[in-house]
Amino acid sequence: MRSPRIKYTIRLPADLTRRLADHARARRASQTAVVEAALESFLSPDGAERLEAALARRLDHLSRQLDRAAWNLDLSNETLALFIRFWLTSTAPLPDTAMKAAQAMGKERWQRFVESLSRRMESGPRLKAEITEDVPGAGER
Repeated sequence: MRSPRIKYTIRLPADLTRRLADHARARRASQTAVVEAALESFLSPDGAERLEAALARRLDHLSRQLDRAAWNLDLSNETLALFIRFWLTSTAPLPDTAMKAAQAMGKERWQRFVESLSRRMESGPRLKAEITEDVPGAGER
């Protein structure tokens, strides 16, 4: 048996009335059903717990995203540091007579590097993907 229904007359701002009508139409429900559900949710004693649980899930998701971003940043920093250390220890200084030719070649090589990097960033595989494939357990971070 259904509980008796009591009629209420309330006044709502025009903007809220429009939003209520739009929401009810989108949900294919009556405006009364939408208002009943909203009041039930608002007056529910476990509403605060549900909100806290939803917020906790969202914060956990953001925390995992931040951890992945930090791992990618660490990977980039370590890759750059390793390359610089290798380059500095394996490259001998040039005599002054060869400096101009080396600078010209360096500019050309830099341009090719930037073009290659652009292509790789647009469509190619990422270093992170190669690392996780090559090193067991690296993708578990």
